[in-house]
Amino acid sequence: MSPVRPAIVALAGPELTAEEAALFARLPPAGVILFARNCRDRAQLRRLVTDLRTACGPRPTLLLVDQEGGRVQRLGPPAWRALPAMARIGALAARDRAAGLRAARLVGRSIAHDLAEVGIDATAAPCLDLRFPETTAAIGDRSFGADPELVGVLGRALLEGLAEGGVLGVIKHLPGHGRARLDSHHALPVVRAAPAELAAADLRPFVACAFASLGMTAHLVYEALDPERPATLSPRLIRETIRGAIGFRGLLLSDDLNMGALSGPLPERARAALEAGCDLVLACRGELSETAALLASLPPAGAALEERLAALLERPGPRAPFDPAAAAELDRLLGAG
Repeated sequence: MSPVRPAIVALAGPELTAEEAALFARLPPAGVILFARNCRDRAQLRRLVTDLRTACGPRPTLLLVDQEGGRVQRLGPPAWRALPAMARIGALAARDRAAGLRAARLVGRSIAHDLAEVGIDATAAPCLDLRFPETTAAIGDRSFGADPELVGVLGRALLEGLAEGGVLGVIKHLPGHGRARLDSHHALPVVRAAPAELAAADLRPFVACAFASLGMTAHLVYEALDPERPATLSPRLIRETIRGAIGFRGLLLSDDLNMGALSGPLPERARAALEAGCDLVLACRGELSETAALLASLPPAGAALEERLAALLERPGPRAPFDPAAAAELDRLLGAG
């Protein structure tokens, strides 16, 4: 049986092609991330998930989707319930803390319900980046807000709601994307805040949620932490800040290596991220030849990483389903907000 490669890759469309299935059987990825192009309705998505599990065989394979809410919702209407942007939850919590925390937990349960129903393991949420006056629109209303303590407790509540529904969350973008003035999808931002400023604000939501099983890096240069390399590629920043100051011990994913903030061939980016301390690299384009070249370039993940993945995938199922009463409660909270 072929060993797992330490990459999470993407698909071209709503069906697993024969070529993709053959590639995953020969060079199995640690996971697959799904996008709106892959998700039409429940029946189609269940078939796709089943086909992916079959192609990858008995190996641990993490199935992931960006399901945050607001404008980042890959399973969207009309097939799935519309979810609020996290800024709306943050605004509610600023006025009524208990209501905001309850809403965050219920949103987590709602996301988990939709994902667990079709066999998806994790969502790339919550976004724990703070919203500053200079925060790029790439983050914008994806952020709960500007208060580090409130963002941390709302992130924790959403993670707890996901867990109650039997789904994993991914905290992002470590160690904080809020101060970026450029969109890392297109260019490499540089943050010049002092370490004390970062510790007092940006890092705090991540410290509050450092118990999460999965986290994602940011493609940003933090001059005070490593002036030469973005977080994703920085051994120093991953060791001293993400693993050290924040205390994150879960599996660390890179953000999408195809983003414009990074340069060089994709396999080189991937090897640099793994050497820096990322456990898994993420490649979201879904172009078959590119995916094949990436998987072929990577060493096997190793038994320790496979065991950690297997342990994550053996978590208990839903304990608190998102039933009609929970949906009505969330609607009341959001309406009141």
